[in-house]
Order: sequence, then C-alpha cells, then structure tokens
Amino acid sequence: MQSPALRVALAATFVTVIAAASSQAKRVAPTYEVYAIRFATVKGFPASGLVSGAEQQRRLDLAMMVWLLKGSDGRNVLVDAGFYRERFLERWKPADYRRPTDALTAAGVRPDDVSDIVLSHVHWDHADGLDLFPKARIWIQKREYEYYVDANGRALDRGIDSVDALMLNKAKRDGRVQLVDGDAREIIPGITVYTGGQHTFASQYVGVTTTGGTVIVASDNAYLYENLARHIPIAQTFDSAANRQAMERMAKLASNERFIVPGHDPDVFVRFPRPGKGVARIQ
Repeated sequence: MQSPALRVALAATFVTVIAAASSQAKRVAPTYEVYAIRFATVKGFPASGLVSGAEQQRRLDLAMMVWLLKGSDGRNVLVDAGFYRERFLERWKPADYRRPTDALTAAGVRPDDVSDIVLSHVHWDHADGLDLFPKARIWIQKREYEYYVDANGRALDRGIDSVDALMLNKAKRDGRVQLVDGDAREIIPGITVYTGGQHTFASQYVGVTTTGGTVIVASDNAYLYENLARHIPIAQTFDSAANRQAMERMAKLASNERFIVPGHDPDVFVRFPRPGKGVARIQ
C-alpha cells in the first residue's frame, strides 16, 4: 500500500509532467499554407524595368498578387495588400482587375478575417490596399517607414504615393503599425522577415514555415523567376549587388528553390496550378 506521502509525491510529479507537456505544446510554432492570389494583370510591361540589362524591346505581362498565409492556429496573414484607388486604375489600366478583397474572398477569406499584413515595401501596387483590411496589424521595417513617411504623414520620397503615406501614418497613429527593427526577425510565430533586397530603402521579404519546409515570399525583391534563375538583379533597386546577394540568400533560406515566390511572375500560376482560378498554393 502506498503511503500518503508517496501518493502526494506521485501526484505532484504527474502535475509537473502535464504542465511541462502543455508548455511545450504552446511553444510549437504553427505552420502555414501559402497561397499566391492574383487580382490583376498589367500587360506589356518593359522587361528592362524588371531585369537589369534586359532588351529594351522585350515586353511581358505582370501578375499583380498578394500572398495569403493560412495558419494552423487559425491566423490569416497577408503579405502586401495590392491597390484599389481610381488614380492607379486609370493610370495603369490593369486587365482582369478585381479588388484584392474580392480576390481574397473568392479564396475563402474575408477582409475582417485578416489578422496581420506584412508590408514588403511602400510602392503603391503593394501598399495602397492596406486600408481595405481595417482589423489587420501592419508590419513594416522601421527604416522603411521613417525614410518614406514623416511624423505628419507627408511623403518624404517619390517612392511612396502621398495618399498612401497619409494612410500609413493614420494607421500608425491608430496603433495598427508595428515597426520591425532589422533583419531576420520572427514577427509572428512561424513567420520571419529579412532585409537586404534593396528594392526600396529597406524592403523586406518573408520566410514562412509550412509542413513542406520554408517558403520565401520575395515580393519585389525578385520580380521574376528569371531574376532568380539567372542571378540577375532587378532593374529597380538601390543596390544591384545587395539585391543579387539577397536572392542568393533566399536560395539558402528556402527548403527548396522552387519555394521562392517572385513578386510579379505569371508563371507562378503555371508552376503551381492548384487550386486554380487565380489562386496558387505553394507546395
């Protein structure tokens, strides 16, 4: 027969083991499903604006995308937010356009379901749609924000549209903006941001933990698969050498080089045809 003291000791040990197991379970990072979602096409864009040294006469279509990260914990994270304001629609005349919110809803996620948006950089085609997702927390590099937006919401550089600068500043005053200070920061469990791509002053790209390994959402730090495969920097960059080095780093960070997703290549939807209709699961 067990003594009362022994029973108490065994019970205490059991509680300790259960508590440790529970704590360990909480520390396990969620995994994500990664989807590229196409909401428009810009036709006949000069390749020389995308690939350094490309032939002036060559033109190609650009896929306008946002990227959805669906977490095993129920979290829905976007990388970038697209655009919707009439000034951009009139200027660029995108084909097959639908609002990023509509494209996302067609993929099964409502705007209010988006918990976070990782903003890779401040250009209009990636940042303009931020206010379409009013409940989302916005993650942007601190140096990126401070280079482009002043304390009153004024645009400090032509790289950001004046309306988008005001919008970002308002979101910051509302407490929705998280300024990321530096490289290789895990901002959300299973989601890490990296700097060095130099598309803009402090653009960032995103590493995502999936069941198949690490996926890299490059956004415009690599416009096309051509940039990645030929090791050619993007045409629009603060530093071509740094951009090339960033793409080399992406190849090391990704579990498989096919898991690097460029920012505007229509071939994403050829390489990853499912589930289809403008949605590609990266797996």
